[in-house]
Amino acid sequence: MMSLRALILALFICPLAAHSQDVTTIFYHGKIVTVDPQFRIVDSMAIRGDRIVGVGTRREVRRLAGPNAIQIDLQGKTVLPGLIDSHVHAADASMYEFDHPVPDMETIGDVLRYIKSRAAITKKGDWIELSQVFVTRLRDQRFPTRAELDAAAPRNPVYFGTGPDASVNSLALELSGIDKNFQITDGKPGRIERAANGEPTGILRSCSRLLKIQSSEKNPTDEDRGQRLKMLLADYNSVGITSISERDLGDQGIELYRRLRAKGELTCRVYVMYSVDAQMPLDKIEERMRSAARSPLNRYDNMLWVRGIKTYLDGGMLTGSAYMLQPWGISKVYSIDDPTYRGMRYIGPDKLYQIARFALKNDLQFTAHSVGDGAVQAMVDAYSKVNSEFPVRPARPCITHANFMTAEAIRKIKALGIVLDLQPVWLWLDGETLRKQFGNERLANFQPYKSLFDSGVVVGGGSDHMQKIGSLRSINPYNPFLAIWITLRRQPRWSDQPLHPEQRISREQALRLYTINNAYLMFEEKQKGSLEKGKLADFIVLDRDILTCPVDEVRNIQVEQTYLGGRIVYKRQ
Repeated sequence: MMSLRALILALFICPLAAHSQDVTTIFYHGKIVTVDPQFRIVDSMAIRGDRIVGVGTRREVRRLAGPNAIQIDLQGKTVLPGLIDSHVHAADASMYEFDHPVPDMETIGDVLRYIKSRAAITKKGDWIELSQVFVTRLRDQRFPTRAELDAAAPRNPVYFGTGPDASVNSLALELSGIDKNFQITDGKPGRIERAANGEPTGILRSCSRLLKIQSSEKNPTDEDRGQRLKMLLADYNSVGITSISERDLGDQGIELYRRLRAKGELTCRVYVMYSVDAQMPLDKIEERMRSAARSPLNRYDNMLWVRGIKTYLDGGMLTGSAYMLQPWGISKVYSIDDPTYRGMRYIGPDKLYQIARFALKNDLQFTAHSVGDGAVQAMVDAYSKVNSEFPVRPARPCITHANFMTAEAIRKIKALGIVLDLQPVWLWLDGETLRKQFGNERLANFQPYKSLFDSGVVVGGGSDHMQKIGSLRSINPYNPFLAIWITLRRQPRWSDQPLHPEQRISREQALRLYTINNAYLMFEEKQKGSLEKGKLADFIVLDRDILTCPVDEVRNIQVEQTYLGGRIVYKRQ
């Protein structure tokens, strides 16, 4: 019998042999967690080509193989289906540090030191940009002020972006024509925070488009973009990810993936939600969605499939602009001084209904960035209205983020067949700030995983990876074992108090978040997401047993091998 190490060496030397349609490989003496409907655990699995031909006992599986079958001893290792991330922005994230490395930042001091370092080497008048450093993740728990940014870079306009919102310095405001008398007149969403005398404070909510930013960073070539994306996909493989959903991808990003697919260089399967700007006129929006529906990439391909539409309904939880049912409340963290402020809603009820209806009618899955419970309710209302005309369930309408939701919203989500795309890492990174802002009681409906599972809602887990390569240093961290641990513990960073522990879920449920449930979100539950006969041979081998190890070891699990379609794409050194 061949050892696992010997097999890996053989597959690297002769990768084509691993894809032979005639040779069966049997993996035996393992703890193979199938994640099938019964959550069976078996010791053997047979693979031929890119498909699983059987799972069960070694004797059962051997009957499926011919006399030339390769037999691999897993030596008791735990095997899972390849993990699926329901929400990444990989094409963009891979390019974030193309110009220069960006250090981790935990304090306003870190932010200002970075801006000063850039100002020292940046030409006078050129923009300095720093994005996605969320105020909830700074120990100071606030935006950098206009004055602080002025002092850090007096000769340069500075943009500190945090989700849809921003803090900018005086020169940035001046160059953009935003002063005491400036008003937003383009008919699009936005709010300029002002001091008592009417002067802009430098904080802009959902209107960074008003800034006349001219990037001074170097421009990548198509080859650069392809190489960086391959690097990131390889890093996804290293933490067990074999499939991703690109949420909010434009034409350039789709073309990048198409080229990699044509060259056989994708090491993750990619499900794409096409980006649509809901601020465009409705006829332009429909034209863009029609183009997506007619695209050749809309035809099913298990490596690259453009299948849905993504837009933005509200602002950010991490920046104080998510659209809530109740006011946010006065806040120094989020720089909110209006007691009636409920966040930012970008799309009115009728237009949201029209967009959702057109997408679903044209067999395009639809979703919108909907963070607050007000936004979630708006999505439920829109889908309910469409459902009164034709059933929406077959189109698997989605709500993205859905961090806050009422019990009534959960009931309607289940009834309509709406699926959810949630990000557990936000609970860990941002939960303590939210508890200080809203109080513990109001957070009872924040990422209520157990309630969702108990109600039968299909919910998937994703990272919302936006920047950097590195599963723990990235924004947001895309290590799925960290995310799984978060759903088991619900323990916010910088706190020793769990956040509504009654919403913890089991290890079995947490694994479903990142396997079969995410496959369902992508209309591919018959192709992947569990280890069953006929499905794609996407699986991973772990260094320890995720079902029985101490719970706090779950976040530290290492992947030893990752297979995509029966072909090894990652081996731990």
